Amino acid sequence: MKKNIKILMLATFLIITAFTIKPTNEGYKIGDSATDFNLKNIDNKMVSLANFKSAKGFIVIFTCNHCPYSIAYEDRIIALDKKYKTLGYPVIAINPNNPEVSKGDDFASMQVRSQEKGFTFPYLLDEGQKIYPQYGATRTPHVFILKKEKNEFKVEYIGAIDNNYSDASKAEDKYVEDAVDALLAGKKPTLNTTKAIGCSIKK
Repeated sequence: MKKNIKILMLATFLIITAFTIKPTNEGYKIGDSATDFNLKNIDNKMVSLANFKSAKGFIVIFTCNHCPYSIAYEDRIIALDKKYKTLGYPVIAINPNNPEVSKGDDFASMQVRSQEKGFTFPYLLDEGQKIYPQYGATRTPHVFILKKEKNEFKVEYIGAIDNNYSDASKAEDKYVEDAVDALLAGKKPTLNTTKAIGCSIKK
């Protein structure tokens, strides 16, 4: 009798948890449509993907001020924007870190860093950390290349910028450049997913 009661209790628990525990949101996969956002830029203006009427797509990069990996990639991110913005694929940088946890990632520090480095792209604050979980970003930097199709933004590449964070001159595989070049040629990226290498996002 006791055994039957235990089995019944276990079954009841499994049924309840099946309906109450939500699956983990792992973010976007290749081919998914990304939701637009409306985030504050370092110039205090709100920025959305929809603002870029003539864009063919976007190089969305989750990055920050303090992470050594992000700092190592700053010049390369600027170079990507300069190279591809005029071709229709501008860089949109987003700081996903909680500034109360990650010192130096507050909005004022973002403004200072942007001016010091001469960022040529929007640098947005994910206030309330609502956007990066939708994308599934886990590191800084973490790249999502989107292709604009009518009113949708299709995810075409997810991962790292290249295969050598410490030395740009020794990067043999330039993942983001190869992916955007393929899209501009009307093709799909040969490699559409790589492992993002960087600091964990501070929650």
